[in-house]
Amino acid sequence: MESTSLGQQELAGVPAGAGGAFAWYKELGSKERRTFWACFGGWSLDAMDANLYSFVIPTLIAAWGMSRGDAGMLATGALLSSSIGGWMAGIICDRIGRVRTLQLTVVWFAVFTALSAFTNSYSELLVVRILQGLGFGGEWAAGALLIGEIIRPQHRGKGNGVVHSGWAVGWAAAALLYTFLFSVLPPQHAWRVLFAAGLLPAAFVFFIRRFIEEPSSFVAVQRKYQQGAARASSLRIFQGPYLRITLFASLLAVGAQGGFYAIMVWLPTYLKTTRSLSVLNTGGYLMVVISASFLGYVISAYLTDVIGRRKCFYLFSICSALTVLAYTFLDIGNTAMLFLGFPLGFFASGIYSPIGAFFNELYPTEIRGSGVGFCFNFGRAVGAVFPALVGALSGTISLGQAIGFFAVGAYGLIIIAASLLPETMGQALRSESLEPA
Repeated sequence: MESTSLGQQELAGVPAGAGGAFAWYKELGSKERRTFWACFGGWSLDAMDANLYSFVIPTLIAAWGMSRGDAGMLATGALLSSSIGGWMAGIICDRIGRVRTLQLTVVWFAVFTALSAFTNSYSELLVVRILQGLGFGGEWAAGALLIGEIIRPQHRGKGNGVVHSGWAVGWAAAALLYTFLFSVLPPQHAWRVLFAAGLLPAAFVFFIRRFIEEPSSFVAVQRKYQQGAARASSLRIFQGPYLRITLFASLLAVGAQGGFYAIMVWLPTYLKTTRSLSVLNTGGYLMVVISASFLGYVISAYLTDVIGRRKCFYLFSICSALTVLAYTFLDIGNTAMLFLGFPLGFFASGIYSPIGAFFNELYPTEIRGSGVGFCFNFGRAVGAVFPALVGALSGTISLGQAIGFFAVGAYGLIIIAASLLPETMGQALRSESLEPA
């Protein structure tokens, strides 16, 4: 079994159970805390850049004469490339380290987000967004591995899940930037300035470079390789007992991401066009969803260390399906929709909190990057098709019904996949024994 960081890190000196809801954080050592904030910041900045596009869809449709299908393809193109980038980053993490890979991916997605501001056509933006997606996908893989391997088993679910709440923080930053810039600038300039602001996360790399160290588990494996042990193949995740794990973990990721993307990529457009809300009102409605999203990540993070990974998936998937059906199929007024936005964001985002810890616990150190990177990003690749399918289907049925149809199907897939995977709550991360070549 792989050793945890308990004996190697400075402990905060707070007894277990003290400090209420934040007791777990007070128990963390300095290395764990620095890593937590590095991953939280990376996720937040990644989310800010990734969500900018969803806010400018109506503007680009009007400016370039795009169809909803075209707009959906821009979202899908970036998500598909991010799935490739995420798998590649997972493999690279197993080679050069989690920290160095995180640095590279943050710079990559920031630069290409900013370059989106200088595009002048659908085809140009498609190319830039595909390139941006490579870094966007890679950052999740590197960050999930880093926080999963540093933090101790009894807090791994909370650590990974609360780090995921950084997505809501970045999403909120994108919504605030959108609301401000589109209120003070004409739309033809505002969308360019919005994308240009995406360069800001690149500065975060200096913090990562100075304060964050590689997990001791990764260092130990690299030391064994240097002593002559045969390097584990990245393809081992498709062999022996790992094949079944890889299959069902990938299907679980398809459900989580397909459902989320079907809803959130099209939500601003749905509110502005179908519900005829203004820019300010759209931003207000979205802030309700985003605030709920943050709480969903955090509450689910705590639950995943209490009731287990699988039960958490069941609970949040069922509630997400029921909420999205009500949100998109029921004939309700705008006020009711405002309140219903809270459970919509809460449950759809809470599904993500168990994933990082769960996927880390399914694979040994030698192939953990490859396994986590592939499963999550296979889900992203298939889930990436959902926005395009929603856009295409909205040509024959209403946009709300198209969103609901694909989202509910995705959440059903999570329940099936989770039931076919083992419960891993509280288990130490594993490391296979490496023999000299």
